[in-house]
This record gives sequence, structure tokens and C-alpha cells, in this order.
Amino acid sequence: MAAEIPTPHTPEGEGALEALLARPEQAVVALDFDGTLAPIVPDPEQARALPGAATALARLAPRLAAAVIITGRPAGVAVRYGGFAGVPGLDRLAVLGHYGAERWDARSGEVRAPAPDPGVDAVRAELAGCLDRVGAWHGTWIEDKGGRAVAVHTRRAQDPQAAFEALREPLAELARAHGLVVEPGRYVLELRPPGVDKGVALFEYLRETGARSVLYAGDDLGDLAAFATVARLREEGVPGLLVASAATGETPQELLDQADLAVPGPEGVVALLDAIADALDS
Repeated sequence: MAAEIPTPHTPEGEGALEALLARPEQAVVALDFDGTLAPIVPDPEQARALPGAATALARLAPRLAAAVIITGRPAGVAVRYGGFAGVPGLDRLAVLGHYGAERWDARSGEVRAPAPDPGVDAVRAELAGCLDRVGAWHGTWIEDKGGRAVAVHTRRAQDPQAAFEALREPLAELARAHGLVVEPGRYVLELRPPGVDKGVALFEYLRETGARSVLYAGDDLGDLAAFATVARLREEGVPGLLVASAATGETPQELLDQADLAVPGPEGVVALLDAIADALDS
């Protein structure tokens, strides 16, 4: 029996879902990775997409204009952790890594990326000293995102939120000194070049594909920029469905308030993709 698609609780969401189902060949499905296709885990290096994620995308993607994953991770890492390479049916999939600074296309299997920002190298060299001065070493750790961003995680600290708040301003000052910005997430502060975010990446990808409707699913503060892009496009007459992946109780309220539909974490996102594929196959 085909799974039932959950009903969006807003008129805009209902209209966008109707548009996707009526004209899937004009639609793009865009998804965050961590917390949306892959469960959040204490060590991000251990994160993996749910086993059904690639299968669900492979069922749905051939019916769409395109499918895209937009993540703060390096594109190649997201491809490996998602198991997306070489999957039949995913030839129209793209992965935009580092918030769009990198791109992997399934058809070529190659990652395209600009030169690393020198500000990231400078921040990396000073970051350990900054954490030491703040007294925030215990329980925090640094993630080097391939020379294009550096992230400080506080999830393992004795009080993750207190460590997060203590680091906000010192890391903002460090970022500003080297021409970078700080992107906050759930117990993580990422220092990266300005002018690149999920909203910009999504807008440019939709313009490239000529999509007439879009579904975007995300779970954290970094996804708000993509939500804002979808909201702006809706004002211009492009239907858009905003989905919040909400599994752990840590999903920001601001994201939930803007979403047309909330589903129970990555399991709910995969189930939603499968339900849409079922509806298009029926």
C-alpha cells in the first residue's frame, strides 16, 4: 500500500505540494544532509545517511527536474557519507558542499571547487589559542572542513549551551579579523567566508535548472537562509514547500515556525520522499 503524504499546515505548503505532484518534471527537491538525511551524532565523522535515503532519492529524482543536497560539509564527504555515488536513478543529483562553494555532480562524479580562502588558514592557526584564552578547551573540539571552513563543536562539553554562548563573541571577533563570518548551528560555530550560504546556493541552483517549484528540507539555523530564499520565491509566484526535520527536540523554534510541514527527523524525511514517489508512481 502506498504511504500517505503528510499534509502541510499552511496554504502555501499545500499549494506547493500540489504543484510538485502535478508537474514533477518542473520541480527541484533540495535537502540538507546532517539532521535531515543523516541523524545527528556526537562525532560528525560518524554521521551517515539513513540506509533508505539514497534509495528514496533514486526513486524520486528521475521524475524531477533535479535533486540537490546543500550542506556545510565538503561535497565529497557528503557523497561518501550519503552513499550517493554510482546509484542508479541519481544521475540528476548534485551535492553542493561548503554551502555551495563546492559542487559534485553525479553524472561526472567530480567535485569542482574554487581555491581555499586565505582567511580560513589564518583562523585555523589562531583558533587553538583563542579557545585556550576563553578557557573553552574541555569538551570542545575543532573540525577542519577541508581548508574552506573551520568549526568549533561544543556538544561534548559538560554544559554544551554555556560553552556555545561563551564562544560566540570571541569567535566572531576572530572571524572578523580575517574577513570571515560565523555560522551558528546546534552546539557548533562555523567560521567561513562571507557571501556563501544555503540560500544563495539554492537560488542559483534553481535558476540554473529553471525549476517552477521547490521542496526544501532542513533542520538547523543554517537552513534559515534557504527557507528565506523559498519564501522570497513564493512572493514571485514560485510554489515552495518548507519542511522541518524535527527529531530530537533541538530543532530551532524559528525554523519550526517558518516550516509548512514538520516531520520526525531523517526517518520522516525519507518517508516523505518515499510517499511522494509512491504518489507519482500511482
